[in-house]
Amino acid sequence: MLTVHHLNNSRSQRILWMLEELGLEYQIRFYERRADMTAPSQLKQVHPLGKSPILEDDHEGRNIVLVETGAICEYLVERSGGRLGPVTFDERLRYRQFLHYAEGSVMPVLFAILVASKVPLLGRLAVRRIRPMLDVHLDYVEAELASRPYFAGEALTGADIMMSFPLEAARARAGLGASRPAILRWLDRMHARPAYQESLRKAGPYSFA
Repeated sequence: MLTVHHLNNSRSQRILWMLEELGLEYQIRFYERRADMTAPSQLKQVHPLGKSPILEDDHEGRNIVLVETGAICEYLVERSGGRLGPVTFDERLRYRQFLHYAEGSVMPVLFAILVASKVPLLGRLAVRRIRPMLDVHLDYVEAELASRPYFAGEALTGADIMMSFPLEAARARAGLGASRPAILRWLDRMHARPAYQESLRKAGPYSFA
């Protein structure tokens, strides 16, 4: 049985969506952020890093514990026989790129803006310095999504699931708006998918949807 250790308003929402898209059976163990928005200490009992998502899989007599959303996505694609994976050579290139780009490039810049925005005075100055860096990423993503319906190509893949969280957070907290219509259309299509809606129903409120 697959178990998702799910922290509210976190990257783990992507894993629930992916599991729904794949039609895999799973259970959710819920964790709530503390008042300072950090993860509760109970998560460290599951994995030393104490962060979410954590995926447990009792598979073929082994208890597998995985962290890092990208690694979990790749594992689920492999476990499902390639479903939600790329098909053509070009799709594989784009899939691999965006699978890692989500957390390796765009999310650090976005996180810096989210943290700085909470600091009075100096934070606002920092946001103005960082904003152009985020704009470069959003302009790049806008051009990519204006050229095809999904990140890897013509069909949904794990790359779309990985890219959902930074773009949701950018729209909710970092000013992503009407000047980038391809991203907004893509987000609306993702949120309208039955599997996405079912993941919300099972997990409860999610501030970025």
